[in-house]
Amino acid sequence: MSEQFSRMGTDLTRDFEGKVVVVTGAAMGIGRACAEGFIERGGAVVIADLDAGAGAATAEELGERALFIRTDIADMQSVTAMAEQGVAYFGGIDILVNNAGQAIKGVVDEMSEEEFLKTININLMGFWRMMRVCIPEMKKRGGGAIVNMSSVQGSLGFDGYAAYAPAKGGINALTWQSAVEMAPHKIRINAVAPGTIMTPLNEKLFASMDDPSELIDSWNKAHPLGRFGYPPEVAEAVLFLASERASFITGDVLRVDGGLSVRGA
Repeated sequence: MSEQFSRMGTDLTRDFEGKVVVVTGAAMGIGRACAEGFIERGGAVVIADLDAGAGAATAEELGERALFIRTDIADMQSVTAMAEQGVAYFGGIDILVNNAGQAIKGVVDEMSEEEFLKTININLMGFWRMMRVCIPEMKKRGGGAIVNMSSVQGSLGFDGYAAYAPAKGGINALTWQSAVEMAPHKIRINAVAPGTIMTPLNEKLFASMDDPSELIDSWNKAHPLGRFGYPPEVAEAVLFLASERASFITGDVLRVDGGLSVRGA
């Protein structure tokens, strides 16, 4: 049995021992759930987030193997500085979870050019920027793994997301393209496409409504499993794709959507 296959029988509670992970948008929601999972299973995590208060608090709560670095994925200088600081502190980068993003609503014939470009700059260009600075560090380590946070909106039509949907579709294409290009360097690149997830942003939306029950019910019914997903459920998919258990998986987009994208009309 090869060394690669023999690793599949290792203790999954420590399968990221010695690995350095960068998670963007890790201060809350799905990103935080991912960071918690990597820490619990032996990894060291760079909490790369724009929110200084929440990011620092998350790093403090997760302990000495978590480092907060304020990062704006819309700014190449900020992203480059994050990578340099993370490498200086932990010694390298093995895994990247591209999770940070912003859903700016707008209809195709009503959005301003500024709104459209801002959405693409954050949600697609931001992912590329992170990959651009992290991949060279992975090459130095002899390989690595990247998991990009896509969305079911990258392959389905939803009213009011004329820029966000093509940004997520672009993430899928970036994942496929880069998976082919980086395979010779032993860097696997995959994506996760969640459905509706009960994140702090959705909780805030519901709290702002006098009676959110109708909206919640309609969103629940859109998923054949009859409910929202939760951040730890998405994080489990991310952890799997980042681990050696997924050693023969690259260029995949794994849906974590409660059946939303296959339910039909």
